[in-house]
Amino acid sequence: MRAVTIEDVAKAAGVSKATASRVLSGHPATSPNARKAVGAAVEHLGFRPNAQARSLRKTRTQTIGLLLPDVRNPFFADLAHAVEQRARDFGYLTLFGNANESVEQQDRYIEVMLSQRVDGVIAAPQGDEENLANLLGSGVPVVFVDRVLDNADVPSVTPDNVTGIHEAVRHLASQGHRRIGYIAGPQSSSTGRERLTAYRQAIAGTGADDAEELIFFGDFQAASGAAGARTLLELADPPTALLAADSLMSIGAIAVCNQRGVAIGSGISFVGYDDIEAFTLLNPALTVIAHDVDAMGRIAVEMLTSVIAGGSPASRVLPSRLIVRGSTPEPERGQHP
Repeated sequence: MRAVTIEDVAKAAGVSKATASRVLSGHPATSPNARKAVGAAVEHLGFRPNAQARSLRKTRTQTIGLLLPDVRNPFFADLAHAVEQRARDFGYLTLFGNANESVEQQDRYIEVMLSQRVDGVIAAPQGDEENLANLLGSGVPVVFVDRVLDNADVPSVTPDNVTGIHEAVRHLASQGHRRIGYIAGPQSSSTGRERLTAYRQAIAGTGADDAEELIFFGDFQAASGAAGARTLLELADPPTALLAADSLMSIGAIAVCNQRGVAIGSGISFVGYDDIEAFTLLNPALTVIAHDVDAMGRIAVEMLTSVIAGGSPASRVLPSRLIVRGSTPEPERGQHP
């Protein structure tokens, strides 16, 4: 007779393999409904977890994994620093993995982290729950940071992706801008989706032009920010203001404006994302949507140590805000964008 597998349990419970694995490993980041369904399936099927594998997971290595989308992004570099410093306070060393905005590269780092038997993982995830099935089904404690997966029952600390966008669009509209170009992030990520939704809501609320041609879909990398700026500036009726959905795309878009002689602050207003130091050194300094990356990193570590200890921390959403600088100047009296 064929042995009952975890796939059988997941199918009988009506949950994913990853969720079934988390329940069976005692991971606290599971819903009561999932635990009830998996428990009933285990009893009905007579499933017996592998005791040896479970014992191995209890061995501590005093290391945690940090899986980031792109370490070239100054925001994620700052996040890595905050995580590493706070982890040291708890006696943990940090193993870094750069997914490079690729689910395939993410998979390789997950394999490495699991083989190194890290005590927990902080991840800004790529793709969907199936792309992280190995990690979520391993029983290793996980906390999401900056990004989340819609169907994964994992504690997270994320930025408010709505307020800053709304403030930026209202700020630009109040200055008379009606053509506000938006360089969006990939819709495969929660941040990309949430920020685009916020932009569309904000545009509708201000009465600015809501033409789809004003939206360019990028991939959170500088080259797509550059492509977005080129596309938007070449429209028959180009935008008078640009808003980019992350720091790398902001950098790429700024470079194109400079190459084309479109002066930021006078030729076009510009709002970037993330309050990185380089943006304050531009002339004029860049108006940005900012959130506290240091707090995000610290809280992620504190949440992960709680999960490792058997706790069930509540997810956190940290505030964002608009910091107005010279790249979005008030128009001179009598002039309109």
